[in-house]
Amino acid sequence: MKYISTRGDQTERGFSDILLEGLAPDGGLYLPKTYPRVDAATLTRWRGLAYADLAFEILSLYIDDIPADDLHAITRKVYTAEVFGTEQITPLTWLGDHIALQGLSNGPTLAFKDMAMQLLGALFEYELGRRGETLNILGATSGDTGSAAEYAMRGRSGVNVFMLSPAGRMSPFQQAQMFSLQDDNIHNIAIEGVFDDAQDIVKAVSNDLAFKRAHRIGTVNSINWARLLAQVVYYFAGYFQATKTNAEKVSFTVPSGNFGNVCAGHVARQMGLPIAKLVVATNENDVLDEFFRTGTYRVRGSADTHETSSPSMDISKASNFERFVFDLLGRDGARVKQHFSGSQFALTAGEHAEIASFGFSSGRSTHADRIATIRRCHAEHGIVIDPHTADGLKVALEQRDPTVTMLVLETALPAKFAATIHEALGIEPPRPAGLEGIEDRPKRVKVMPVDVDQVKAYIAAHV
Repeated sequence: MKYISTRGDQTERGFSDILLEGLAPDGGLYLPKTYPRVDAATLTRWRGLAYADLAFEILSLYIDDIPADDLHAITRKVYTAEVFGTEQITPLTWLGDHIALQGLSNGPTLAFKDMAMQLLGALFEYELGRRGETLNILGATSGDTGSAAEYAMRGRSGVNVFMLSPAGRMSPFQQAQMFSLQDDNIHNIAIEGVFDDAQDIVKAVSNDLAFKRAHRIGTVNSINWARLLAQVVYYFAGYFQATKTNAEKVSFTVPSGNFGNVCAGHVARQMGLPIAKLVVATNENDVLDEFFRTGTYRVRGSADTHETSSPSMDISKASNFERFVFDLLGRDGARVKQHFSGSQFALTAGEHAEIASFGFSSGRSTHADRIATIRRCHAEHGIVIDPHTADGLKVALEQRDPTVTMLVLETALPAKFAATIHEALGIEPPRPAGLEGIEDRPKRVKVMPVDVDQVKAYIAAHV
């Protein structure tokens, strides 16, 4: 299996090379030359596999430069009930006929990002050890990627983490999860701007090829193909739990800001998983909803990126979206590069109509919707959900076909967003043992303006 860039660079690279790369040299994102197809016999063979073994089967289709025994050992070490709380790893919680939550938030940092980040940490350590090299990871987070990455990488040999976040725009719990870590290889940088500013800095550093190579810069954001690939697995796992035969179809609703989570669903569907619809649920930062409704992709500036009660989705520049557009436009790298060189572009009428063939639709949720959905879910099912999952459930209830099972991807545990839960229900959400008083722990964080050069200087001084 070889990988190419979404922006036209046809140089073929192996998985282990792009694992440590992040962005392609031309600024594009890596995708496989072709998606491996999974037939009915393979689906039948995979049905009933333990999650770790299913992960190995799927990853093996994309990774041919890590020995199979080593890869299988990695998935079995990562995906355990001890780490993720249950044998199913991503259990379903039914909310009625044909609708369920898929639990993705039982890992170390209580968010779905753990599903991929725990694997990525193990893969990084394995590959760096095999090469005798080190890696300095640079990432940006709107709330959950940062803590998931830091908890996956803390104490690992050969790895340093430099994580950028928007100052003051995460929940107190999210900030405490990251900033309270005292490990020498973990560095938190709070950027005086929004998530998109932090993400732009990561891309700017990654596009400085001389600096990137001199300081061994890699990334854990979902622009890293390995991270997205790990997320493909739970679409298959959810499908198998929700169905009895391969003749059935399932739809997924995915709360989305950076498009990585739902892009993994797109990959699963391209592989042949029987997905009816992929429903993209946004909050008030509705760049993606606008695109799927109108065919126009229009990036907002920092001043027009709203601070909401589902802060991990407060994103107006969806990095992973480029991968879908590449497929939508027939893998025309030149056109993709042209489209993403500015702040907006519009599809032709024919291209917009083609979106339906990929199964996508979208919807939008507001703060009032989140509060109402949290209350409804609690009243009807006795279940407390976080505000991002509420965005997804609200849109799912609007768009579901009553004859097709709809799975709503859970985003995080409600403990991370206590203020919103208290507003909706008048109660404090339960916290897992050991996380009481996390906000009061000592914090290590460096505050910086939106300045690429200052971030580079900080990295250079700490590697």
